[in-house]
Amino acid sequence: MHIGGRVAIVTGAGSGIGRAVALSLAMRGASLVLVGRTREKLAETARLIAVRSGSAAEVVAGDVAEEGVRGQAIEVARRRLGRLDILVNNAGIVRAGRLENIEVSEIRAMIEVDLIAPILFAREALPALRESGEGAIVNVSSAIALVGVPFYATYAATKAGLARFGEAMRRELLDEGVRVLTVYPSATDTPMMATSKAGPELGFVRETPEAVADALVAALEKGEAEVIRGGEPRLAMIAANRDRPRDVDERFRSLKPQLEAAVADHRAL
Repeated sequence: MHIGGRVAIVTGAGSGIGRAVALSLAMRGASLVLVGRTREKLAETARLIAVRSGSAAEVVAGDVAEEGVRGQAIEVARRRLGRLDILVNNAGIVRAGRLENIEVSEIRAMIEVDLIAPILFAREALPALRESGEGAIVNVSSAIALVGVPFYATYAATKAGLARFGEAMRRELLDEGVRVLTVYPSATDTPMMATSKAGPELGFVRETPEAVADALVAALEKGEAEVIRGGEPRLAMIAANRDRPRDVDERFRSLKPQLEAAVADHRAL
């Protein structure tokens, strides 16, 4: 896919990976609709886009779990920018800790934002993406979708669900003018990770959101089906989890006390 001249919706565009993706797309000539809960943060992303690419971006402030917000973003893309070519489902929230210590409302919020919202956004955007003739849906999952990590049970469930949704939709849409890309970031240095104390000693080696964004956009340009971040160590762990899951269990057994303490306050809702 050639990015220049395309119109993209990016959710969670106020910071982190979403902001980096929006900037990367804009620098390649795409027009943007920025979606997020905080208008001030979206305005800052739009300002950065104007400074770095010379183009303006549309802003839609609101929660992606709300139908009206999703509909407004699609309408802005079609009416103000003339089309919709790319939907980047990036918005996400997290609450870590032991399952029994997490409020039911927090569990439901993760399911709504991390899984249901991107499914419904894709469903609602499909007519416009089909009209594009070369549309794309990008779902930002997580490395935790590939290797379940203790104290992230609900988050892992939502991100694994999003990954399989993307895989199924990729096959459902074969030869229909809409491609699907799934991205699996490892730990990334974003505001979402600010309250986590898990570091490299626990397997959380953080990379920049710009690195993730550049890999995402490059994969989009090449027509790839997935991006897995974390390099060879991550691929080795995925293979071990598939072929020798008990070995991975033992690794986490030794890390459990430190990991539980490190992520006990990890909350970005």
